Amino acid sequence: NAELHGGNKNNCLRLSTLSPPCLRQNMRSPRDIRKSMNSTALHKRLIERELSSRSNAAFKKHKNVDKFRNFRLLGGLDIVNEDAARNLSPTLRKRTRVTEIISTKDIVFGLTSSGLCAAFQRTSQKLLCYVNVHDEIIRSLFYNELNECLITVSVRSDDNYSSLRCRSTPLAWIKTGRPEAGVSLFESEHLKWPGFVEFDNVNSKILTYSSLAQLYKVWSMSTYEFLYSIPDDDIAEVKISPGIMLLVHHRVGSHMQLEIRSIDDGSLVQTFSHMIHRRRKVDFIEQFNEKLLVKQENENLQILDVRSATLTEVSRTRFHTPSAFVFLYESQLFITFRHQGAAVWNFKGQLVTRFEDLTLMHCDCNMNNIYITSRQDLVVSYCKDKSHRGALHVSNIQTGKCVARIHAIDAEGTFDAKAEEALQNVTSVYYNEDRNEIYTGSHTGVIHVWSN
Repeated sequence: NAELHGGNKNNCLRLSTLSPPCLRQNMRSPRDIRKSMNSTALHKRLIERELSSRSNAAFKKHKNVDKFRNFRLLGGLDIVNEDAARNLSPTLRKRTRVTEIISTKDIVFGLTSSGLCAAFQRTSQKLLCYVNVHDEIIRSLFYNELNECLITVSVRSDDNYSSLRCRSTPLAWIKTGRPEAGVSLFESEHLKWPGFVEFDNVNSKILTYSSLAQLYKVWSMSTYEFLYSIPDDDIAEVKISPGIMLLVHHRVGSHMQLEIRSIDDGSLVQTFSHMIHRRRKVDFIEQFNEKLLVKQENENLQILDVRSATLTEVSRTRFHTPSAFVFLYESQLFITFRHQGAAVWNFKGQLVTRFEDLTLMHCDCNMNNIYITSRQDLVVSYCKDKSHRGALHVSNIQTGKCVARIHAIDAEGTFDAKAEEALQNVTSVYYNEDRNEIYTGSHTGVIHVWSN
């Protein structure tokens, strides 16, 4: 889910969940099988090999290693093209860091912290256009795969950058350099702080909150049609999970009232009260299917099964409040990020994986400077190597093992000065799974392309 709040130029993007992965099947073919082997025995051994979790895991490991072998710097896409950007405002033309990268249908989108969004044709590396219309400052990007449109969330100077404006632009128009052909969304909504818009790729829904009307509204992601609304009846937070929505009401003393509603029609599924420490700050409340995670300052992590009312606690000495975490829907796990490290947990409160040789470069981890694959088996991150230089690490989520390291020294020991410069201050990371390319953003507004 991607949530963006209205307010000012410093709107922040919070991503907490990933869409369900595509199911793919890996097949192995036998090599150098002896002709003298009995056909029945051979058939049995092949079946055992294919059904063996150990050999399947080993195959996947070697496949991942080969996929990222000999990755190197191929070139760069400069978002701030002086000639093409000469008609834009001076604010947009500033060289600032790349905050977000999206790639789809052979198009690479890059967004800078100044609000400039550029679209490149990946094969030719040609700048197709700037997505900005009327000098708007774009704060967030979302690719709607249901209708092959790019949704931009932006602010403008005419209302002192206080209102979020959403626009949906088909990729076909972007390819022909006509971003102004996009359609404005949610024009009836008053999206000023504390109003927000949230894109839920898991359920194919969009959630908006209008502080003026004090209404939460849910819209179809495929048609942008309004579906239903929920009055803001003392609601503190809204959390979205597959099929359901959790409404967290403001705490009253030592109790917090919660509601679970259907994401499809907003109907009430369940209501309950959860007891908390009245004098402790609530660090976070998150929902994952029927599991509710509650963490208060200097208290144990509580994992509540809302259907069975079973409560599991994880000691505060074992589980510390993370700076960010990601739910993995297929494996029923979640990753926590804290103090430049990462760990994988299950919903029994057990630590499943610690990542080896993974020291994140940035403490403020978010979903723009790491990338988790659609199969949810690998994470690509910007790390420090042993010499404290920047490097890209590809790690296996289940085992914690480092599958590949991409840095300025290749497998033959050759030093690449341009690669070292590109890895000095990486501000965003994106992995194009179809093209097997990694894109990294720099503090100067350049997208670097890595591949083999």
